[in-house]
Amino acid sequence: QVQLVESGGGLVQAGGSLRLSCAASGSIFSINAMGWHRQAPGKQRELVATITRGGSTYADSVKGRFTISRDNAKNTIYLQMNSLKPEDTAVYYCNAVLGFNVWGQGTQVTVSS
Repeated sequence: QVQLVESGGGLVQAGGSLRLSCAASGSIFSINAMGWHRQAPGKQRELVATITRGGSTYADSVKGRFTISRDNAKNTIYLQMNSLKPEDTAVYYCNAVLGFNVWGQGTQVTVSS
């Protein structure tokens, strides 16, 4: 009953910035936490950042460069990505935690040298 739609991916040069958005719809009152994961070709999907009412957490590889946030309506989260590196290239997925995990379709981020 919860649907997630990501947007904001694209192609940027190293050192550039992007902001990803994830809009949630449906039974959003049942969401306990939300976050962002990413998956590069041939690699395991990895956690990038999470957000709850109590705060946020980040993978060590993105600390100081990425910021996760939510808007006042509490139905959209963002991932502000600054100082992008080629190793950040991946498909980025939004997820929501209810009694189980719900995933968005993903948005491609490509960082060139």
